[in-house]
Amino acid sequence: MSDITNQKERSFPKIEFTDSEAGALTFPSSKSRSYNYFTPAKKRSTMYEDVTVDVQPDPDRHLSQGWIYGFGDGPGGYPHEWTTAKSSNWHTFLDPNEEWEQTIYRNNSAVVKQVELCLNNAKRARVYDSWNSAWLKFVGRNIGAWMHAENGLALHVFTSIQRSGPTNMINTAVAFNAAHKMRFAQDLALFNLDMSEADVEFDGAEHREVWQQAPEWQPTRQVVEQLTAVGDWCELLFATNIVFEQLVGSLFRTELVMQISARNGDYITPTIVGTGEHDYDRDLGYTRALFRLLTQDEEHGAANKELFGSWLSTWVPRCLEAAYALQPIWSQPADKHVTFATSLANASSKFASLLEDLGLDIPQELNQ
Repeated sequence: MSDITNQKERSFPKIEFTDSEAGALTFPSSKSRSYNYFTPAKKRSTMYEDVTVDVQPDPDRHLSQGWIYGFGDGPGGYPHEWTTAKSSNWHTFLDPNEEWEQTIYRNNSAVVKQVELCLNNAKRARVYDSWNSAWLKFVGRNIGAWMHAENGLALHVFTSIQRSGPTNMINTAVAFNAAHKMRFAQDLALFNLDMSEADVEFDGAEHREVWQQAPEWQPTRQVVEQLTAVGDWCELLFATNIVFEQLVGSLFRTELVMQISARNGDYITPTIVGTGEHDYDRDLGYTRALFRLLTQDEEHGAANKELFGSWLSTWVPRCLEAAYALQPIWSQPADKHVTFATSLANASSKFASLLEDLGLDIPQELNQ
């Protein structure tokens, strides 16, 4: 009995409420039942906004304690210094395509089915047998060479910068841009393999030598490799989607391949290449929206326009050199149908229209 009496009474720390516990503080939207940390573009947020906006942290918005992680040799998080372009609010950008995880799977799945059906029908109908030798060589050399350009842009341009943007909305759009390019390059590779297995005179390995050594393709290859060396993510996006794709990519895909394939008895190639053009049209949509915001920024718009002008002075001459070097391939098909001058004029006109839409001056090189 005495042992029980002599035992010390255990003490427990008393709970003290400091108003720092969850639910005690009042903050913007703390009483809202929508659980959003952002203002939707419309009355109600879309699924794209719910899964994209503010997923990437930012101390300018919600991290009052600053970045929660950092790099050993530099600043933390997603520093704005990774580009010389400026924005009053990078979070203003929203992808007009509203691309998120479900959309990329759904859209790419539809394209893959379309390409598979097209290639299966071609093999079943033995359509390659009716192609003339000049067109078979054109496809093997040039469509195959373009596969390397698409793959290089996918792996070493868009994939490399999809982590660099200051907001999740920008990085998500660029990541899907990379996925589009990668899938298109793979579609071209499958096309090449199918033709290699067909009973026609087709060299399925020639494209490698063409990309590495053919004089007409070396300036294009050089530009693609120069793009991979750019450290500024915004300049890289501008130089690729605004300049290179307009003056080289669309010049080759739309103004040549899509125009002359049918006249050479080929409905397979424009179907496959058309998926790449559709992808670029979507990717140009988000690119246009982003750079329009930057050129129209009330605080930094003028400086951004000057900066973009300097980027144009660097990349337009390089891309025009690549475009002019490709001129000989316009004469390779048996049915030429279009001239290089017409194709380049169309591509340059579309490029000039894009620059006008962004409020940028037209480079003098386009008028020469």
